[in-house]
Amino acid sequence: MNAVTVNQQHTDPFANRDPWANSGAILPPAHIFARENEYVIQLEMPGVDKAGLEISLEGNELTVRGRPSQAEAPGRLIHCETSGCDYRRSFELSADVDSAHIRADLHQGLLCLHLPKMERAKPRKIAIE
Repeated sequence: MNAVTVNQQHTDPFANRDPWANSGAILPPAHIFARENEYVIQLEMPGVDKAGLEISLEGNELTVRGRPSQAEAPGRLIHCETSGCDYRRSFELSADVDSAHIRADLHQGLLCLHLPKMERAKPRKIAIE
């Protein structure tokens, strides 16, 4: 299974990657959106706070790692449906992404990565002479 499906028309700035498939880490669900001036990646990472989050860029590979915080249990645990495992996900960025200006925000377990498009990748109108 691929981490991100590539658009065969080469308009998707992300390549197929699933480097964490056998690491024991959870691949958080990802939603990728294209806007006029940017791409947005949303990753669902419940239990992760800012202190437990690491985002790195090496070459054109964007990697997100998250560790859920360990809150004190309010009592004896009798049933659990979450694993408590780390989250890891990587994306290969195309040259259409302005990697120097990537920004991120985290709200209630939803990480949003904002990847601005390079000027040459933005839609523009051509004047008729």
